[in-house]
Amino acid sequence: MQEWLDIISVNLWNILISLSNLAILFLLLKKFLYKPVKAAIAAREEAVAKEYRDAEEAKARAEETKKEWDERMLRAESEAGEILKKASSAAERQSGAILEEARASADGIVRQAKTEAELEKKKAEAGIKQEIVDLSAVLTEKMLSREIRKEDHEALFEEFLEEIGEKS
Repeated sequence: MQEWLDIISVNLWNILISLSNLAILFLLLKKFLYKPVKAAIAAREEAVAKEYRDAEEAKARAEETKKEWDERMLRAESEAGEILKKASSAAERQSGAILEEARASADGIVRQAKTEAELEKKKAEAGIKQEIVDLSAVLTEKMLSREIRKEDHEALFEEFLEEIGEKS
């Protein structure tokens, strides 16, 4: 069993050397690994914090730009409404002027048509009177052939013209 105890035995020098190796390894790891890793983590945290700040600034600029565009859109809508109102009122004025011009033109056409109708009526009456005069001349000629006196003929003619003048 002694053999087993030699194998299991505790050697104080081995423990001290192992502990000193562990302390040296800890110090080396701390100096060469822990500090650079800690510095890398700190740099990464700073980079992330910078990205968050940049993102917040970009968000603030975007909100400001959105606000400006909203104001511009409201102004543009207002201006568009005013333009539409102006165009509508101009169109109404123009349509009123066109209607007035059309009415005036229609009135002129109606007046001209009435004048022409009146002239045609007078021409027709003059034509009828001329035909009557011609017919009466023919009748008078036939009557004269029957030996009617000139005074009788003139009286008949005057009476006939008076009757025609009263009817028209």
